[in-house]
Amino acid sequence: MADHPGSDVLIIGSGAAGLTAALNLADRFQVTVLAKGDFNEGSTAWAQGGIAAVLEEGDTFESHIEDTMVAGAGLNNRETVEFVVENAPAAIEHLAELGVPFTPPGDGDGRWHLTREGGHSHRRIVHVDDATGWAVQEALVRAAIAHPNIRMVPDMVAVDLASSRHELRYSGAGRVWGCYAVNRRSGTVELFTARATVLATGGAGRTYLFSTAPRGATGDGIAMAWRAGCRVSNMEFMQFHPTCLYNLEVKNLLITEAVRGEGGHLKLPPEAGTTHGHRFMPDFDHRTELAPRDIVARAIDHEIKRLGLDYVHLDISHQDPAFVVQHFPTIYARLLDLGIDMTKEPIPVVPAQHYTCGGVVVDREGRTDLPGLYAAGEVTQSGLHGANRLASNSLLECFVFGQAVASDIAARWGELAPPPPIRPWDESRVTNSDEEVVIKQNWTEIRRFMWNYVGIVRTTKRLERAQNRIRMLSEEVADYYGHFRVTPDLIELRNLLQAADLIVRCALARKESRGLHYTLDYPEALPEAADTILTPA
Repeated sequence: MADHPGSDVLIIGSGAAGLTAALNLADRFQVTVLAKGDFNEGSTAWAQGGIAAVLEEGDTFESHIEDTMVAGAGLNNRETVEFVVENAPAAIEHLAELGVPFTPPGDGDGRWHLTREGGHSHRRIVHVDDATGWAVQEALVRAAIAHPNIRMVPDMVAVDLASSRHELRYSGAGRVWGCYAVNRRSGTVELFTARATVLATGGAGRTYLFSTAPRGATGDGIAMAWRAGCRVSNMEFMQFHPTCLYNLEVKNLLITEAVRGEGGHLKLPPEAGTTHGHRFMPDFDHRTELAPRDIVARAIDHEIKRLGLDYVHLDISHQDPAFVVQHFPTIYARLLDLGIDMTKEPIPVVPAQHYTCGGVVVDREGRTDLPGLYAAGEVTQSGLHGANRLASNSLLECFVFGQAVASDIAARWGELAPPPPIRPWDESRVTNSDEEVVIKQNWTEIRRFMWNYVGIVRTTKRLERAQNRIRMLSEEVADYYGHFRVTPDLIELRNLLQAADLIVRCALARKESRGLHYTLDYPEALPEAADTILTPA
């Protein structure tokens, strides 16, 4: 096992949250950033819609706060929502300074073009056409690579956090000192130590069969933090994006919320028979296509199941073709490659898992339960999103909490001791010849039963069925992990299963329907909203 020279700060994850923290720390400290694959493979680069901030004349912080609270079904922490919303304009300004080319207003007023998305009462989504995440990620990576105090390390798959139990002389302090990670290129496990460690690993979308999340979104940070002793909260709130392209070959092409924000209508396809072409969202909510995502996703799911459909239509072809191409150039080109001209015909869409609203419990400084361990972004439950994330608040959370984490580490630097000697990884395991086929089989099984039993609409019986399968698979995966050399696929399977277990446990604990958690056994919301908090044994 290779041991790396200790850093001041170790950041696990190279997306918006991790790189924001890194750039805000690097003027004072030596920072190491671990990327699971290439630096641009995380969720940030996939984000299409944009970033929410109060920038339009007539809009207010209070309005953005209220929209966030309404979408979150009252489960949000209001102080956290205020903190994020009030820091949003400064975050946008900083991104512009880094060179993010936000779309100009065209013929309108203001500095940038602002679009509107579901759940928002104003136009407040600043964007780079329909590829905001890619532009933001490129700017952050460019700045991080150029900084002499930031070491960017690609192709490192974190195995577990290195904590006090890994010290050569156990101190009992319960601290985190870095992590062990598999080098994809060499296959060896390497140790990275630091005074402070930041989890910025994203969500757990790949626990589901259909997801807009990238391949690496296997809940790694959530699972590692749980195993190390951190509380995890609200994992039952898995957001399903209403509109993912229905295509048997391309299973994760998101059709941005902004298509509905710019006038797209949801309609029934020809397979619906006499109701073909019916615009159905007015039947479900007065906000129609601009209702919050949980409402739109459930409406689509209802129509698909009621009529035995494979998909519904998202139609913006009634808008001027030049307008559509100008606003959605990336999606237009991608769909055209697949034989769909969105300026002339509707897009077949289905809901797909999109965002993990729960995660590792953190405070407003991004601190977890363990000394020396911070977290930011989708890996966390910060109190911002509540029972349902408002559109375009996700990247915003990354920037604000990335900054908050950096500020707290700097303020508490005197309390963060250098790491003690840590035990090396045990490399005595051997590889099993049928490991890969077993991993693939178990991966597919998890994603399928999570989709069928822990999806948009749930029942207690379905959740219990999922729990039984998780219990059985956990024994099998634990046996593999305990007896054979770890590989990236085995690590991801282990974390995927742990994330699935936490989702199901939270879902069974919530005896109501609220936000993204809808169960036929408890269809009403309880009078008071309360977080579901799991504590490691």
